[in-house]
Amino acid sequence: MIQSKWNLHHALLALFTIAAMGSQAAWSQAYPVKPIRMLVGLAAGGATDTTARLVAQKMGESLGQPVTVENVVGASGQLAGQRLLSAPADGYTLIMVAASAAVHPALSSKIPYDLLRDFAPISLVTIGTYVLVVPATLKARSVGELIAMAKAQPNKHTYGSDGVGSALHLSGELLKSMAGIELVHVPYKGGAAAATATATGEVDMSFVSINSAIPFLNSGRVIPLAMSHDKRSILMPNIPTLDESGLKGYDRLGWYGLMTKAGVPRDIIMKVHSVVVSATNTNEIKSVLQKQGLEPATNTPEEFAAFIRKELDVNARLVKAAGIKPE
Repeated sequence: MIQSKWNLHHALLALFTIAAMGSQAAWSQAYPVKPIRMLVGLAAGGATDTTARLVAQKMGESLGQPVTVENVVGASGQLAGQRLLSAPADGYTLIMVAASAAVHPALSSKIPYDLLRDFAPISLVTIGTYVLVVPATLKARSVGELIAMAKAQPNKHTYGSDGVGSALHLSGELLKSMAGIELVHVPYKGGAAAATATATGEVDMSFVSINSAIPFLNSGRVIPLAMSHDKRSILMPNIPTLDESGLKGYDRLGWYGLMTKAGVPRDIIMKVHSVVVSATNTNEIKSVLQKQGLEPATNTPEEFAAFIRKELDVNARLVKAAGIKPE
């Protein structure tokens, strides 16, 4: 009798499990049955927001449900992450994250979530290569010449960025580390300000976005020495990379990618992934992104996870090397 009750209990448990799995599978196959939110942790009008809105519109057209962009501004994008953390793991809340999301953990121990434990990567969406520029008045016309100048006079030469702990700041720290040179960091309020400071000769070099560099490149006020990505940019194909210029393995990028909450069923993630990849690689979106100085760069969820993990590791080392103390 006891054995019969035990068998009945386990049979019922198995039936409930199968039913639950079947219900979840049916729910996943029907996805989406209501509007989807795409969170952005920065203000409207910036590159993160622009990328999100481009992708959201195309996703909505493909999925048959609106994909609305919601700007949740505050705490350097972390409020948006908290919003996702409190959402159900059903695929109806997504987040467009930027490169800075992989810097913050090295700068603060108070972030209420773990990027790879609590969130599920869907795909990298776009990348933005930085340009290493110098004033036209500086004698260096190659990375080798710039490094030689810096080695000859340690701590004399300066580089600008858009702030302490920013992606552009850490790009300069990686240059210092790999080239074995000493430079003085000068932070500004924004990448455009750093580009302007380079053009006027206020600083000797800066890593800047392509869009920030173009006006000064066109006027001849700055000279581009190299690109930060280890592959040449399709937007500036004649400019060598730092990797090609003697700093083997140098690779820094601005990037934007899509994530959702951990625990979202795999088939929903892959459905969103398929739509994002198709949307991002349309000629229409490629054209708009390129006007923003960005390039499409989709990958698989696993590749995006590995990419984020590498970014977290590299940024942690660079923050430590720069002597920046986590809050």
